[in-house]
Amino acid sequence: MNPYYLGIDVGSVSTDLVVTDENDTVIKKIYLRTCGKPIAALTHGLRILRDELGDIQISGAGTTGSGRQLASVIAGADIVKNEITAHSIASKKIIPDVRTIMEIGGQDSKIIFLKNGVVCDFAMNTVCAAGTGSFLDRQAERMEIPIEKFGEYALRSKNPTRIAGRCAVFAESDMIHKQQTGHSEEDIIRGLCEALVRNYLSNLAKGKEIVGPVMFQGGVAANIGIKAAFEHELGLKMYVPEYYDVMGAYGAALLAKKKVKKTCKPTAFYGFENAFNEFETRSIECDGCSNQCEVIEVRVNGEVRARWGDKCGKWSNLSVAV
Repeated sequence: MNPYYLGIDVGSVSTDLVVTDENDTVIKKIYLRTCGKPIAALTHGLRILRDELGDIQISGAGTTGSGRQLASVIAGADIVKNEITAHSIASKKIIPDVRTIMEIGGQDSKIIFLKNGVVCDFAMNTVCAAGTGSFLDRQAERMEIPIEKFGEYALRSKNPTRIAGRCAVFAESDMIHKQQTGHSEEDIIRGLCEALVRNYLSNLAKGKEIVGPVMFQGGVAANIGIKAAFEHELGLKMYVPEYYDVMGAYGAALLAKKKVKKTCKPTAFYGFENAFNEFETRSIECDGCSNQCEVIEVRVNGEVRARWGDKCGKWSNLSVAV
């Protein structure tokens, strides 16, 4: 049976799963809305994979994203890595000499700088909503324009208006004002794209030199208006990969393959059938010392599978059922 590798990226907005073959080719990708229920989204994704791919052999599994530790407990992972590492590995697989990676997701954004194939600097923005996918979705809904067409409107603009883009609240107010003064939808949307690009560069790049090749990924990479605004501002070509929306999960799959090949150990993946178990999480406030750590406990069919969050290991080092 041919070996396959599973990558999982659990974020605040989306939960992504990617299955790759021995040649690192993506044979299946799933993009699901997390909707504040990461366990439900992940188990749903695993069930879809089982139904569509059948009884394939998963030889390695990796997790990333803000919910990577939880995903590791639910699915069973051979490696757990942060988003910077996962996105970098995936990007280098597609463009080996990539120098800058720009990623804009549903609720956050990041920029990664590489030199000689190694991450030399990065920055993340998890505070400001301006420029994220959720903000663009909101503006598209408010203007009654399908988000898939938002970029096309921007490219039709002949005279883009300037929008205040340093704050999501101010940006929306400015857009409303420009609508009330008679500016066209195309010019307002183009102005918004340019404002969000300025906001991204001033918050994350912070005056650093952006060198090509540049890869643009995350859900917002599908917006051709934002891509065009970046290219105009930087004077550089932005490369959008085929799997721009699941690059974190793709990187996790690549990392999983590398890990199992190196260790030559059986995978820790529990199998697709594990998705049909009953999962429960709860938090425990430890009063053993002044730290008062919040310990997260995960139970599977009523049995404790994992605990984490304590600083001393009092809880996480306890023997738990697997």
